[in-house]
Amino acid sequence: MTDENNKQKLSFTQSLRANNEIITNIKKENVTQEPRKPRENELPILLIPNTILLPHTDMTIELDKPHTENMLKTVNSENQGIILTPKKIPQDENGTVEFYDIGVILELKNLQEEPEQYQLELKVKDKVLVSEITETDGYYHGIYEIIEEETNITEEESLTINKNINDAVLTISNLIPNSEIYAQQIIGKLDTLEKVAEVFPYIRVPVERKQELLEMKSAKLRALTVVQLLLEQKEAMLIQMDIAKKLNKKMSETHKQSLLREQMKMIQEELGMTDESDDHKTYREKIVEAELPEEVEKAALEELRKLERQGQNNSEENIIRNYLDTILSLPWHKETDVEIDIHKAKEQLDKDHYGLKKVKERIIQHLTVLKMKEEKQGSILLLVGPPGTGKTSLGRSIAEALERPYVRASLGGVKDESEIRGHRRTYLGALPGRIINGMKKAGKTNPVFVLDEIDKMTASINGNPTSALLEVLDPEQNNSFSDHYLEVPYDLSDVFFIGTANSLSDIPGPLQDRLEIIELDSYTKQEKEHIAQEHLIDEVFEDHGLTRDDLIITPKTITTLIDKYTREAGVRNLKRQIEAIARHTTEKIVVDDVKLPYIVTADMLYDILGHEKAHYELVPDENPAGVVTGLAWTPVGGDILYIEAALTPGEGKLKLTGKLGDVMKESAQIAQSLIKSRLSSLLKDSDYNEHDIHIHVPEGAIPKDGPSAGVTMTTTLASLITGIPVSSTLAMTGEISLTGKVLPVGGIKEKMIAAHRSGIKTVLIPERNLKDLDDVPEEVKNELTFKTMKTIEDVLTEALNIKLPKPETLKIDVSTLQQ
Repeated sequence: MTDENNKQKLSFTQSLRANNEIITNIKKENVTQEPRKPRENELPILLIPNTILLPHTDMTIELDKPHTENMLKTVNSENQGIILTPKKIPQDENGTVEFYDIGVILELKNLQEEPEQYQLELKVKDKVLVSEITETDGYYHGIYEIIEEETNITEEESLTINKNINDAVLTISNLIPNSEIYAQQIIGKLDTLEKVAEVFPYIRVPVERKQELLEMKSAKLRALTVVQLLLEQKEAMLIQMDIAKKLNKKMSETHKQSLLREQMKMIQEELGMTDESDDHKTYREKIVEAELPEEVEKAALEELRKLERQGQNNSEENIIRNYLDTILSLPWHKETDVEIDIHKAKEQLDKDHYGLKKVKERIIQHLTVLKMKEEKQGSILLLVGPPGTGKTSLGRSIAEALERPYVRASLGGVKDESEIRGHRRTYLGALPGRIINGMKKAGKTNPVFVLDEIDKMTASINGNPTSALLEVLDPEQNNSFSDHYLEVPYDLSDVFFIGTANSLSDIPGPLQDRLEIIELDSYTKQEKEHIAQEHLIDEVFEDHGLTRDDLIITPKTITTLIDKYTREAGVRNLKRQIEAIARHTTEKIVVDDVKLPYIVTADMLYDILGHEKAHYELVPDENPAGVVTGLAWTPVGGDILYIEAALTPGEGKLKLTGKLGDVMKESAQIAQSLIKSRLSSLLKDSDYNEHDIHIHVPEGAIPKDGPSAGVTMTTTLASLITGIPVSSTLAMTGEISLTGKVLPVGGIKEKMIAAHRSGIKTVLIPERNLKDLDDVPEEVKNELTFKTMKTIEDVLTEALNIKLPKPETLKIDVSTLQQ
């Protein structure tokens, strides 16, 4: 055995001491007893923890003297071998030990005695099967049987296996410091397959896995397995070394940069230079050059001093830098000499938008106030109307007219107050709110700032973003808007804020109070035709690479698109349908090489767009008794609404169907009470006591609510009771009170347009809604007859041609009550 192998003693001593506790309880008298004579094929068992050896290997170990003295003297005196087989499991509570059945016989070549321990040179000879284990004389004995191994391997296979092992061992040794000499000696010995066992102790696998290798009957299979394990160990070490190399390189670069910074700092101090880095000097110069407001400059310099005190690579460095960058990127100085050209604004609005006369007038009035009053911007606009009516594009047109930056922030779905006011810098990933981000994007203090979908914000556990807008959109407060990220006031008084919403019902009253509300009504059919011809077609053609010389869409085609393929208040879907026609045309031009110009007529729409997608109700020739036409407002414009009633056998109950809201249900109850009080002379007790009234409002799947159907429900019940039908060309709208008064309602323009479109000739409206007819297009008013109503008597006189008696009142003898 060489000296180099002696260095590989595997540190058995320490682990042996821990595992030799299994025999520490054996009495000393047992150790000193006379050794008994061994039986045939019986050898002592040597306990070396976590150690598996293969035949044909040598090793040197050290053993504690007190625990092995008796066994080693016996072995040395009788010149016999030792069985090496490891424990299966640790010692249990009963003090028993389990061993593997397969082990090896060790030949004691040399024994050197030292004061505290023995040094043994051992040679592994044969593999054995241990059939019986006993404990006598203070140590274990085992009955063994030698196992012959299969050596079914050719010389060529042996050479290949040894070569692979040589390569793996050489690679592994190159990765381990001071192991080259050992590797050369190991490789030099691998001239036969049996020498594979020389590398076995150095394979990094669990003891159980090594025991499996020992128990293999085929030397060939064991050798191939050893090769595979060495290759896996080699790959694992290569990966670990690569990771360690990259990590060391990164750490070296970081250490190098830190060292260079410290040296630079010391050199600057020796030369009497300031201790600020160039980066810090740049920040200080930018802050001074920006001429920030006093309070803002003070806050920025304080943050810069924090950065200087903390030095490089501090955890808060990036937070402070982002804050300073935000401060320096915001516009702080008001724009001067900003002239508002009212005539240019009018031209721009007329160019970009057809119709919307009142809306344009209100915007121009707002601009004239801005022109006359230079200190404050005045009220803030809120555009309210159905989708697709041009609210957002109006904001863009105003920005172009005023030659100001245009900024848009969509607030739909926002439910965190921090989205408006920003996050405090104590939070990880803190950012300014959308208002400050918009100002940073604008680059000037006077942009046109459109806040889209204000009514779509919702409250949550993180606060109410709508409340945060109160300060933003209040002209009396927004000159010192406080963003949680900035922590300094910011002046928003020069910003032209324009909010958009589809409905006022979802906007809190305090916020509405701060806004100048401008309502956008739905477009009429004629307005949609003009918008399509003058705006939409040119926009679509430009987006699809077409010109009017390539494609012609006839006016009748546009009318058919409006009537049968779109049902909306705006023109968004109309534009989509024109885009579908444009895509169809480009395909015809490119693929089919059609003759230009390609003309699209109304008859071709079915082939291009498919079945009609919109259906407007047309009035029938006549209505039966108990059916009356009402008028309703919907988010996509007005529509006619049939209310049907029928008497069914029952107990005088009122049944309502049609997915009605609470307000409509209450209107039906009021109508029932009015009919009972006003038509009592025409009714018999049996009419109500023995019949139920069923009121239905088609279409049953669509939710409906609102007070506008009160008059219509009352007329429906009167028609049902009297048996008098109401003309199918007569429609009505209005709220009814329990005393019979007709109250005003909203959406008159949309309702009149729907009545005109459906073939209605006469419309009954509340008297107080007469002024709203000014908003109705002239072409609609010219073809409709309007009649006003003050009470339910007016309604029934006009609809049923009957006069109602005055309601009877209940008379009570007051003197009786006094008694």
